Amino acid sequence: MLHPPAARLLAWTAALALASGLLAASPQEADSAAARAGAVARARAFADSAPANEWQALFNGSNLDGWTPVAVSPATFTAGFDDSTTPPSAVIKCTGHPTGIMRTDRMYRNFVFEMDFSHRQAKSNAGLFMWSDAICAKGVPFSRSIEVQVMDGVESRMADGRLRYTSQGDMFSIHGATMTPDRPHPEGWARCLPSEDRMKPAPEWNHYRVICVDGIIKLEINGKEVSGGFDCTPREGFICLESEGGEIWFKNLRLLQLPSTRDMLPTPQLRADPELAQFRALFDGTLENFTVPPESAGHWTVDDWELVSDGQGGDIWSKESFDDFDLIADWRWAGPSQGTMTRPMIGPDGGTLKNADGTEQTETIEEYDSGIFLRGNSKSQVNLWNWSCGSGEVWGYRTDPNVPPEVRAACTPKEKSDAAIGQWNRFRIRMRGDTLNVWLNDKHVIVDAHLPGVPASGPIGLQKHGSAVEWGNVMVRQLK
Repeated sequence: MLHPPAARLLAWTAALALASGLLAASPQEADSAAARAGAVARARAFADSAPANEWQALFNGSNLDGWTPVAVSPATFTAGFDDSTTPPSAVIKCTGHPTGIMRTDRMYRNFVFEMDFSHRQAKSNAGLFMWSDAICAKGVPFSRSIEVQVMDGVESRMADGRLRYTSQGDMFSIHGATMTPDRPHPEGWARCLPSEDRMKPAPEWNHYRVICVDGIIKLEINGKEVSGGFDCTPREGFICLESEGGEIWFKNLRLLQLPSTRDMLPTPQLRADPELAQFRALFDGTLENFTVPPESAGHWTVDDWELVSDGQGGDIWSKESFDDFDLIADWRWAGPSQGTMTRPMIGPDGGTLKNADGTEQTETIEEYDSGIFLRGNSKSQVNLWNWSCGSGEVWGYRTDPNVPPEVRAACTPKEKSDAAIGQWNRFRIRMRGDTLNVWLNDKHVIVDAHLPGVPASGPIGLQKHGSAVEWGNVMVRQLK
């Protein structure tokens, strides 16, 4: 962390204490428009007076050290040069494919961030995410964050001619983040439309300065403030560059951390979860991390940020083996069912429920079926299906008469937590030794299930079982 000289820190503290009597103000006064303006003015003055050596370069000009791709290929963002300048200037080149993000390795709270960018074609789209989570939200290639729009020459108007959105520096909260815009949006969105158009068209370079302080955010485009918001959640997190279909270059990325202010210790609800930064992409928009057998060719395909299985061919397996690990995987059923079928009802002990006459209780369901194999072993399969007991069930152990009853019961979901057919689900799977825990859509459905004889290490497999499945945000954390 950069530590500004003591004299400047004292000046900052004095300004904080004196400006508008902020420290003695009531909570209502402290959250007033005047107080917010004062906080931003102090941050701006601090940045304007900061020597160059107090700024932290977020791009070293030769590689992407300090950045982590999130569910995108290493080829999506690369270090390169703009040969149109003399000498050539170092840039980060983004192909725009697949859709996704690259984030900083570190989290930040109160800071000023600057960058230059150039869309390489007209009508291109990209973005800048502030105070972001470390991973993407369920079922999308974007993270919970405050997005600062980076787009070229696009706008939408309502029937009465008023703007709905622009490409000129809109700012808005996405995927669970919240923000109050500086100016109300005409349709009530949590989105601030820019006060004026200051964007230069592609492929010219534009300069962004973003001020983030105490949950307040302001955007300056080419030297003038145009949009902002406040009451942001989260207000501590990562900075992300977004890939969204168009080639874009970035350069001169730098950050100045601000001294601590009245928002000294954000609660966990106001921060990104630092633990999630330990996850890395297993599926990165390519099949490079998987072994795809010949019979699976053409049945497992990449569609932008999604991995799509038509349910035919064979299973695919990670090239890497894992012992103790956490896995995050989003999935949804992507096609028609395999038909209406009659299946047994499963009780909490893992056995089939019985009628009074001893016959099995059954249900008629739309048949969907797939799964995730753990440690190279088809027996330790976390099931995806449409049975009433819910996904997460471990078929190979639940149905094994040779394992103790408590094992079969633990391998049965505690509740059905599946989303509706066609909607996205998120698994979080944890393996520690022979103990498995599974969360589905934030519900703890498999609790401390012991899997006798499970291999100590092995690859992770995605199953084909007749049903079409779309996968996304498949990320893993291996514990050594």
